[in-house]
Amino acid sequence: MSNSNPNLLLISKYIFQELLPNMAFTAKWLILALVIGTLVGSASALFLTSLNWVTNYREANTWIILFLPFGGFFIGWVYHRYGTSVVKGNNQLLEEFYNPLKIIPLRMAPLVLFGTLLTHLFGGSAGREGTAIQMGGAIADQFTKWFKLTNGDRKMIITIGVAAGFSSVFGTPLAGAVFALEWLIIGRVRYESILPAFLAAIIANFACEGIWLVHHTQYSVPIVPAFDIINVLWVIPAGICFGLAARLFSKSTHFWSNFFSRKIKYPPFRPLVGGVIIAASVFIIGDTKYIGLGIPTIVDSFSQDLPWYDFLVKIAKTSLTLGSGFKGGEVTPLFYTGATLGNALSGIIPLPVALLAGMGFVGVFSGATNTPLACTLMGIELFGALPGVYIGLACVLAYLFSGHSGIYHSQVLGSPKNEGLLNKKGKKLGDL
Repeated sequence: MSNSNPNLLLISKYIFQELLPNMAFTAKWLILALVIGTLVGSASALFLTSLNWVTNYREANTWIILFLPFGGFFIGWVYHRYGTSVVKGNNQLLEEFYNPLKIIPLRMAPLVLFGTLLTHLFGGSAGREGTAIQMGGAIADQFTKWFKLTNGDRKMIITIGVAAGFSSVFGTPLAGAVFALEWLIIGRVRYESILPAFLAAIIANFACEGIWLVHHTQYSVPIVPAFDIINVLWVIPAGICFGLAARLFSKSTHFWSNFFSRKIKYPPFRPLVGGVIIAASVFIIGDTKYIGLGIPTIVDSFSQDLPWYDFLVKIAKTSLTLGSGFKGGEVTPLFYTGATLGNALSGIIPLPVALLAGMGFVGVFSGATNTPLACTLMGIELFGALPGVYIGLACVLAYLFSGHSGIYHSQVLGSPKNEGLLNKKGKKLGDL
Protein backbone atom coordinates (compact mmCIF):
# COMPACT_ATOMS: atom_id res chain seq x y z
CA MET A 1 0.00 0.00 0.00
CA SER A 2 2.81 2.35 0.83
CA ASN A 3 4.17 1.96 -2.70
CA SER A 4 0.83 2.60 -4.38
CA ASN A 5 -0.16 5.70 -2.40
CA PRO A 6 2.41 8.02 -4.00
CA ASN A 7 1.34 6.82 -7.44
CA LEU A 8 -2.32 7.43 -6.61
CA LEU A 9 -1.44 10.90 -5.38
CA LEU A 10 0.46 11.67 -8.57
CA ILE A 11 -2.40 10.40 -10.70
CA SER A 12 -4.93 12.41 -8.72
CA LYS A 13 -2.76 15.50 -8.95
CA TYR A 14 -2.44 15.06 -12.71
CA ILE A 15 -6.20 14.60 -13.13
CA PHE A 16 -7.23 17.63 -11.07
CA GLN A 17 -4.40 20.00 -11.96
CA GLU A 18 -3.84 19.22 -15.64
CA LEU A 19 -6.31 16.84 -17.25
CA LEU A 20 -9.59 18.35 -16.05
CA PRO A 21 -8.55 22.00 -16.65
CA ASN A 22 -7.35 21.09 -20.14
CA MET A 23 -10.61 19.28 -20.87
CA ALA A 24 -12.62 22.24 -19.62
CA PHE A 25 -10.49 24.63 -21.73
CA THR A 26 -10.97 22.45 -24.81
CA ALA A 27 -14.72 22.14 -24.30
CA LYS A 28 -15.15 25.87 -23.76
CA TRP A 29 -13.27 26.88 -26.88
CA LEU A 30 -14.72 24.07 -28.97
CA ILE A 31 -18.20 25.46 -28.29
CA LEU A 32 -17.14 29.05 -28.99
CA ALA A 33 -15.22 28.01 -32.11
CA LEU A 34 -18.20 26.01 -33.35
CA VAL A 35 -20.59 28.94 -32.99
CA ILE A 36 -18.21 31.67 -34.18
CA GLY A 37 -16.77 29.54 -36.98
CA THR A 38 -20.24 28.74 -38.30
CA LEU A 39 -21.32 32.39 -38.18
CA VAL A 40 -18.15 33.73 -39.78
CA GLY A 41 -18.02 30.97 -42.41
CA SER A 42 -21.62 31.73 -43.32
CA ALA A 43 -20.85 35.44 -43.54
CA SER A 44 -17.91 34.66 -45.84
CA ALA A 45 -20.15 32.49 -48.01
CA LEU A 46 -22.60 35.38 -48.36
CA PHE A 47 -19.75 37.74 -49.13
CA LEU A 48 -18.11 35.49 -51.74
CA THR A 49 -21.42 34.78 -53.48
CA SER A 50 -22.25 38.49 -53.59
CA LEU A 51 -18.75 39.38 -54.73
CA ASN A 52 -18.97 36.90 -57.59
CA TRP A 53 -22.28 38.42 -58.66
CA VAL A 54 -21.08 42.05 -58.64
CA THR A 55 -17.89 41.06 -60.49
CA ASN A 56 -19.84 39.29 -63.24
CA TYR A 57 -22.27 42.20 -63.50
CA ARG A 58 -19.44 44.73 -63.83
CA GLU A 59 -17.66 42.70 -66.50
CA ALA A 60 -20.91 42.40 -68.48
CA ASN A 61 -21.74 46.10 -68.03
CA THR A 62 -18.47 48.01 -68.12
CA TRP A 63 -20.32 51.32 -68.40
CA ILE A 64 -20.92 51.11 -64.66
CA ILE A 65 -17.23 51.94 -64.09
CA LEU A 66 -18.14 55.52 -65.00
CA PHE A 67 -19.94 55.71 -61.67
CA LEU A 68 -16.88 54.69 -59.63
CA PRO A 69 -16.32 58.26 -58.34
CA PHE A 70 -19.91 58.48 -57.12
CA GLY A 71 -19.66 55.05 -55.54
CA GLY A 72 -16.48 56.18 -53.82
CA PHE A 73 -18.15 59.31 -52.50
CA PHE A 74 -21.05 57.24 -51.14
CA ILE A 75 -18.68 54.80 -49.39
CA GLY A 76 -16.69 57.69 -47.95
CA TRP A 77 -19.83 59.49 -46.78
CA VAL A 78 -21.29 56.38 -45.11
CA TYR A 79 -18.05 55.77 -43.21
CA HIS A 80 -17.72 59.45 -42.35
CA ARG A 81 -21.30 59.55 -41.05
CA TYR A 82 -21.70 56.11 -39.48
CA GLY A 83 -18.35 54.34 -39.48
CA THR A 84 -15.80 56.58 -37.76
CA SER A 85 -15.55 54.01 -34.96
CA VAL A 86 -14.53 51.24 -37.38
CA VAL A 87 -12.72 53.10 -40.15
CA LYS A 88 -9.29 51.70 -39.20
CA GLY A 89 -10.30 48.22 -40.41
CA ASN A 90 -7.74 45.48 -39.87
CA ASN A 91 -5.50 47.84 -37.92
CA GLN A 92 -8.30 48.34 -35.41
CA LEU A 93 -8.33 44.61 -34.71
CA LEU A 94 -4.59 44.73 -34.08
CA GLU A 95 -4.86 47.75 -31.79
CA GLU A 96 -7.67 46.19 -29.78
CA PHE A 97 -5.60 43.04 -29.38
CA TYR A 98 -2.57 44.95 -28.11
CA ASN A 99 -4.53 47.34 -25.90
CA PRO A 100 -8.12 46.21 -25.25
CA LEU A 101 -10.31 49.25 -24.70
CA LYS A 102 -13.80 48.62 -26.07
CA ILE A 103 -15.72 45.99 -28.00
CA ILE A 104 -15.37 46.26 -31.78
CA PRO A 105 -18.76 47.57 -32.98
CA LEU A 106 -20.79 44.99 -34.86
CA ARG A 107 -21.45 47.62 -37.53
CA MET A 108 -17.93 46.97 -38.82
CA ALA A 109 -19.22 43.78 -40.48
CA PRO A 110 -22.06 45.21 -42.66
CA LEU A 111 -20.17 48.41 -43.41
CA VAL A 112 -17.07 46.67 -44.74
CA LEU A 113 -19.23 44.09 -46.55
CA PHE A 114 -21.24 46.63 -48.52
CA GLY A 115 -18.28 48.98 -48.93
CA THR A 116 -16.24 46.19 -50.52
CA LEU A 117 -19.10 45.07 -52.76
CA LEU A 118 -19.62 48.63 -54.02
CA THR A 119 -15.87 49.02 -54.60
CA HIS A 120 -15.86 45.91 -56.80
CA LEU A 121 -19.18 46.68 -58.50
CA PHE A 122 -17.98 50.05 -59.77
CA GLY A 123 -14.46 48.92 -60.72
CA GLY A 124 -12.06 49.53 -57.85
CA SER A 125 -8.97 47.35 -57.51
CA ALA A 126 -9.16 45.61 -54.14
CA GLY A 127 -9.19 42.23 -52.46
CA ARG A 128 -11.39 40.36 -50.03
CA GLU A 129 -9.37 39.17 -47.04
CA GLY A 130 -9.71 42.49 -45.22
CA THR A 131 -13.47 42.22 -45.45
CA ALA A 132 -13.55 38.64 -44.17
CA ILE A 133 -11.11 39.38 -41.33
CA GLN A 134 -13.03 42.46 -40.22
CA MET A 135 -16.35 40.61 -40.35
CA GLY A 136 -14.81 37.73 -38.43
CA GLY A 137 -13.28 39.98 -35.79
CA ALA A 138 -16.43 42.06 -35.34
CA ILE A 139 -18.71 39.02 -35.08
CA ALA A 140 -16.39 37.19 -32.70
CA ASP A 141 -15.82 40.16 -30.41
CA GLN A 142 -19.53 40.40 -29.63
CA PHE A 143 -19.10 37.26 -27.52
CA THR A 144 -16.81 39.27 -25.25
CA LYS A 145 -19.77 41.46 -24.35
CA TRP A 146 -22.37 38.70 -24.20
CA PHE A 147 -20.29 36.38 -21.99
CA LYS A 148 -18.31 39.07 -20.13
CA LEU A 149 -14.98 37.51 -21.08
CA THR A 150 -11.64 38.59 -19.62
CA ASN A 151 -9.02 40.49 -21.63
CA GLY A 152 -7.08 37.25 -22.06
CA ASP A 153 -10.12 35.47 -23.44
CA ARG A 154 -10.88 38.48 -25.61
CA LYS A 155 -7.50 38.18 -27.29
CA MET A 156 -8.36 34.59 -28.14
CA ILE A 157 -11.79 35.63 -29.40
CA ILE A 158 -10.27 38.17 -31.79
CA THR A 159 -7.72 35.58 -32.89
CA ILE A 160 -10.34 32.97 -33.74
CA GLY A 161 -12.44 35.57 -35.55
CA VAL A 162 -9.46 36.41 -37.75
CA ALA A 163 -8.65 32.72 -38.27
CA ALA A 164 -12.25 31.94 -39.24
CA GLY A 165 -12.49 34.85 -41.66
CA PHE A 166 -9.20 34.17 -43.41
CA SER A 167 -9.76 30.42 -43.60
CA SER A 168 -13.25 30.61 -45.04
CA VAL A 169 -12.58 33.32 -47.62
CA PHE A 170 -9.61 31.47 -49.16
CA GLY A 171 -10.40 27.84 -48.32
CA THR A 172 -7.13 27.40 -46.41
CA PRO A 173 -7.82 26.38 -42.79
CA LEU A 174 -4.20 25.66 -41.83
CA ALA A 175 -2.95 28.96 -43.23
CA GLY A 176 -5.92 30.80 -41.72
CA ALA A 177 -5.17 29.50 -38.23
CA VAL A 178 -1.43 30.22 -38.41
CA PHE A 179 -2.02 33.63 -39.99
CA ALA A 180 -4.19 34.62 -37.04
CA LEU A 181 -1.40 33.54 -34.65
CA GLU A 182 1.46 35.04 -36.64
CA TRP A 183 0.23 38.44 -37.90
CA LEU A 184 -0.34 39.87 -34.40
CA ILE A 185 3.33 40.34 -33.50
CA ILE A 186 6.12 40.29 -36.07
CA GLY A 187 8.59 37.60 -35.09
CA ARG A 188 6.33 35.73 -32.65
CA VAL A 189 3.60 33.12 -32.79
CA ARG A 190 1.11 33.17 -29.91
CA TYR A 191 0.73 29.46 -29.19
CA GLU A 192 -1.70 29.96 -26.29
CA SER A 193 -4.43 30.55 -28.91
CA ILE A 194 -3.44 27.68 -31.18
CA LEU A 195 -6.30 25.33 -30.30
CA PRO A 196 -9.13 27.87 -30.63
CA ALA A 197 -7.61 29.25 -33.84
CA PHE A 198 -7.39 25.84 -35.52
CA LEU A 199 -10.87 24.82 -34.39
CA ALA A 200 -12.44 28.05 -35.68
CA ALA A 201 -10.53 27.93 -38.98
CA ILE A 202 -11.60 24.35 -39.72
CA ILE A 203 -15.23 24.94 -38.75
CA ALA A 204 -15.51 28.21 -40.70
CA ASN A 205 -14.06 26.63 -43.83
CA PHE A 206 -16.49 23.72 -43.51
CA ALA A 207 -19.42 26.12 -43.06
CA CYS A 208 -18.47 28.02 -46.21
CA GLU A 209 -17.69 25.03 -48.43
CA GLY A 210 -19.52 22.14 -46.82
CA ILE A 211 -22.75 23.78 -45.74
CA TRP A 212 -23.18 26.65 -48.21
CA LEU A 213 -21.29 24.94 -51.06
CA VAL A 214 -19.24 28.04 -51.90
CA HIS A 215 -16.03 26.79 -53.50
CA HIS A 216 -12.71 28.49 -54.14
CA THR A 217 -10.47 28.91 -57.17
CA GLN A 218 -8.19 25.94 -57.85
CA TYR A 219 -4.55 26.41 -58.89
CA SER A 220 -2.01 23.91 -60.13
CA VAL A 221 1.78 23.61 -60.24
CA PRO A 222 2.13 20.56 -62.50
CA ILE A 223 5.92 20.52 -62.88
CA VAL A 224 8.29 20.67 -59.92
CA PRO A 225 11.99 20.19 -60.70
CA ALA A 226 14.38 18.34 -58.42
CA PHE A 227 15.44 20.38 -55.42
CA ASP A 228 19.19 20.71 -56.02
CA ILE A 229 21.78 23.38 -55.38
CA ILE A 230 21.35 25.03 -58.80
CA ASN A 231 17.59 25.40 -58.39
CA VAL A 232 18.04 26.66 -54.83
CA LEU A 233 20.35 29.38 -56.12
CA TRP A 234 17.70 30.43 -58.63
CA VAL A 235 15.08 30.71 -55.89
CA ILE A 236 17.18 33.34 -54.10
CA PRO A 237 16.85 36.17 -56.68
CA ALA A 238 13.19 35.29 -57.15
CA GLY A 239 12.55 35.56 -53.41
CA ILE A 240 14.39 38.88 -53.26
CA CYS A 241 12.23 40.24 -56.09
CA PHE A 242 9.07 39.09 -54.31
CA GLY A 243 10.19 40.84 -51.14
CA LEU A 244 10.94 44.08 -52.97
CA ALA A 245 7.56 43.92 -54.71
CA ALA A 246 5.88 43.47 -51.34
CA ARG A 247 7.74 46.48 -50.00
CA LEU A 248 6.71 48.56 -53.03
CA PHE A 249 3.08 47.50 -52.56
CA SER A 250 3.06 48.43 -48.87
CA LYS A 251 4.89 51.72 -49.34
CA SER A 252 2.60 52.71 -52.22
CA THR A 253 -0.56 52.03 -50.24
CA HIS A 254 0.71 54.02 -47.24
CA PHE A 255 1.86 56.83 -49.55
CA TRP A 256 -1.56 57.29 -51.15
CA SER A 257 -3.34 57.04 -47.81
CA ASN A 258 -1.15 59.77 -46.32
CA PHE A 259 -1.36 61.86 -49.51
CA PHE A 260 -5.14 61.89 -49.63
CA SER A 261 -5.38 62.53 -45.88
CA ARG A 262 -3.12 65.57 -46.18
CA LYS A 263 -4.51 67.05 -49.37
CA ILE A 264 -8.25 66.39 -48.98
CA LYS A 265 -9.70 67.19 -45.56
CA TYR A 266 -13.27 66.04 -46.19
CA PRO A 267 -13.04 62.20 -46.20
CA PRO A 268 -15.85 61.45 -48.74
CA PHE A 269 -14.02 63.50 -51.38
CA ARG A 270 -10.94 61.24 -51.18
CA PRO A 271 -12.45 58.14 -52.84
CA LEU A 272 -14.33 60.42 -55.22
CA VAL A 273 -11.05 61.82 -56.54
CA GLY A 274 -9.42 58.40 -56.49
CA GLY A 275 -12.40 56.99 -58.37
CA VAL A 276 -12.04 59.60 -61.11
CA ILE A 277 -8.40 58.64 -61.64
CA ILE A 278 -9.03 54.88 -61.61
CA ALA A 279 -12.09 55.04 -63.88
CA ALA A 280 -10.25 57.26 -66.35
CA SER A 281 -7.30 54.86 -66.42
CA VAL A 282 -9.57 51.91 -67.19
CA PHE A 283 -11.03 53.60 -70.26
CA ILE A 284 -7.64 54.95 -71.37
CA ILE A 285 -6.06 51.48 -71.18
CA GLY A 286 -9.20 49.86 -72.57
CA ASP A 287 -8.92 46.80 -70.37
CA THR A 288 -10.53 45.73 -67.07
CA LYS A 289 -7.90 43.13 -66.17
CA TYR A 290 -6.29 45.39 -63.58
CA ILE A 291 -9.42 46.14 -61.52
CA GLY A 292 -11.43 43.94 -59.18
CA LEU A 293 -9.84 40.78 -57.84
CA GLY A 294 -8.08 39.88 -61.08
CA ILE A 295 -8.64 36.13 -60.63
CA PRO A 296 -8.60 35.33 -64.40
CA THR A 297 -5.17 36.96 -64.75
CA ILE A 298 -3.88 35.11 -61.69
CA VAL A 299 -5.01 31.81 -63.21
CA ASP A 300 -3.45 32.73 -66.58
CA SER A 301 -0.11 33.54 -64.92
CA PHE A 302 0.39 29.84 -64.17
CA SER A 303 0.33 28.83 -67.84
CA GLN A 304 0.46 31.78 -70.25
CA ASP A 305 2.89 34.53 -71.17
CA LEU A 306 1.73 37.84 -69.72
CA PRO A 307 3.04 41.40 -70.10
CA TRP A 308 5.99 41.90 -67.74
CA TYR A 309 4.51 45.09 -66.30
CA ASP A 310 1.22 43.56 -65.09
CA PHE A 311 2.38 43.46 -61.47
CA LEU A 312 3.36 47.13 -61.50
CA VAL A 313 0.00 48.26 -62.89
CA LYS A 314 -1.83 46.19 -60.28
CA ILE A 315 0.23 47.70 -57.48
CA ALA A 316 -0.50 51.20 -58.77
CA LYS A 317 -4.25 50.68 -59.08
CA THR A 318 -4.70 48.81 -55.81
CA SER A 319 -2.63 51.23 -53.76
CA LEU A 320 -4.59 54.14 -55.22
CA THR A 321 -7.94 52.40 -54.66
CA LEU A 322 -7.31 51.52 -51.02
CA GLY A 323 -5.24 54.60 -50.23
CA SER A 324 -8.01 56.92 -51.38
CA GLY A 325 -10.57 55.29 -49.10
CA PHE A 326 -12.30 52.48 -50.99
CA LYS A 327 -12.90 49.27 -49.04
CA GLY A 328 -11.61 45.75 -49.55
CA GLY A 329 -8.52 43.73 -48.81
CA GLU A 330 -4.98 43.67 -50.08
CA VAL A 331 -4.24 39.96 -50.20
CA THR A 332 -5.80 38.97 -53.53
CA PRO A 333 -4.06 41.93 -55.25
CA LEU A 334 -0.89 40.68 -53.56
CA PHE A 335 -1.56 37.25 -55.08
CA TYR A 336 -1.98 38.97 -58.45
CA THR A 337 1.23 40.96 -57.98
CA GLY A 338 3.25 37.92 -56.98
CA ALA A 339 1.86 35.53 -59.59
CA THR A 340 2.35 37.96 -62.47
CA LEU A 341 5.82 38.90 -61.22
CA GLY A 342 6.71 35.21 -61.07
CA ASN A 343 5.37 34.86 -64.60
CA ALA A 344 7.61 37.73 -65.74
CA LEU A 345 10.65 36.24 -63.99
CA SER A 346 10.20 32.97 -65.90
CA GLY A 347 11.82 34.74 -68.84
CA ILE A 348 15.14 35.04 -67.01
CA ILE A 349 14.98 32.38 -64.27
CA PRO A 350 15.05 28.79 -65.60
CA LEU A 351 12.28 27.40 -63.40
CA PRO A 352 8.81 26.32 -64.55
CA VAL A 353 6.44 29.26 -64.99
CA ALA A 354 3.74 27.71 -62.78
CA LEU A 355 6.24 27.15 -59.99
CA LEU A 356 7.48 30.74 -60.17
CA ALA A 357 3.90 32.04 -60.27
CA GLY A 358 3.04 29.92 -57.23
CA MET A 359 6.14 31.07 -55.36
CA GLY A 360 5.28 34.69 -56.12
CA PHE A 361 1.62 34.15 -55.27
CA VAL A 362 2.43 33.48 -51.62
CA GLY A 363 5.88 35.10 -51.49
CA VAL A 364 4.70 38.68 -52.04
CA PHE A 365 1.90 38.05 -49.57
CA SER A 366 4.49 36.84 -47.04
CA GLY A 367 6.59 39.97 -47.43
CA ALA A 368 3.66 42.37 -47.22
CA THR A 369 2.06 40.79 -44.14
CA ASN A 370 5.19 39.54 -42.32
CA THR A 371 3.71 36.04 -42.06
CA PRO A 372 6.12 33.58 -43.73
CA LEU A 373 4.84 30.50 -41.87
CA ALA A 374 1.19 31.10 -42.77
CA CYS A 375 2.10 31.81 -46.39
CA THR A 376 4.17 28.63 -46.65
CA LEU A 377 1.22 26.61 -45.38
CA MET A 378 -1.09 28.43 -47.76
CA GLY A 379 1.16 27.51 -50.68
CA ILE A 380 1.11 23.86 -49.64
CA GLU A 381 -2.69 23.88 -49.23
CA LEU A 382 -3.21 25.52 -52.61
CA PHE A 383 -0.49 23.91 -54.71
CA GLY A 384 0.25 20.65 -52.92
CA ALA A 385 3.21 19.44 -50.86
CA LEU A 386 5.56 18.75 -53.79
CA PRO A 387 6.60 22.41 -54.37
CA GLY A 388 6.53 23.08 -50.62
CA VAL A 389 10.28 23.53 -50.15
CA TYR A 390 10.49 26.05 -53.02
CA ILE A 391 7.46 27.90 -51.64
CA GLY A 392 8.82 27.97 -48.10
CA LEU A 393 12.20 29.32 -49.19
CA ALA A 394 10.56 31.99 -51.36
CA CYS A 395 8.30 33.08 -48.49
CA VAL A 396 11.20 33.39 -46.04
CA LEU A 397 13.36 35.34 -48.49
CA ALA A 398 10.47 37.66 -49.37
CA TYR A 399 9.81 38.25 -45.68
CA LEU A 400 13.46 39.10 -45.03
CA PHE A 401 13.90 41.43 -48.00
CA SER A 402 10.62 43.31 -47.56
CA GLY A 403 11.76 44.74 -44.24
CA HIS A 404 9.00 45.36 -41.72
CA SER A 405 7.06 47.83 -43.85
CA GLY A 406 3.96 45.68 -44.14
CA ILE A 407 0.45 46.60 -45.20
CA TYR A 408 -0.71 46.64 -41.57
CA HIS A 409 0.90 49.73 -40.06
CA SER A 410 -0.34 48.83 -36.55
CA GLN A 411 1.67 45.59 -36.43
CA VAL A 412 4.32 45.62 -33.72
CA LEU A 413 7.70 43.94 -33.52
CA GLY A 414 8.56 41.27 -30.99
CA SER A 415 11.81 42.26 -29.28
CA PRO A 416 14.06 39.21 -28.93
CA LYS A 417 16.34 40.90 -26.36
CA ASN A 418 13.86 41.88 -23.68
CA GLU A 419 10.75 40.00 -24.82
CA GLY A 420 8.91 43.29 -24.97
CA LEU A 421 7.02 44.81 -27.87
CA LEU A 422 8.31 47.46 -30.21
CA ASN A 423 6.47 49.47 -32.79
CA LYS A 424 8.04 49.80 -36.23
CA LYS A 425 10.07 52.80 -35.10
CA GLY A 426 11.64 50.83 -32.28
CA LYS A 427 9.66 52.36 -29.42
CA LYS A 428 8.75 49.95 -26.62
CA LEU A 429 5.04 49.34 -26.30
CA GLY A 430 4.97 47.03 -23.31
CA ASP A 431 4.38 43.33 -22.81
CA LEU A 432 1.45 41.13 -23.75
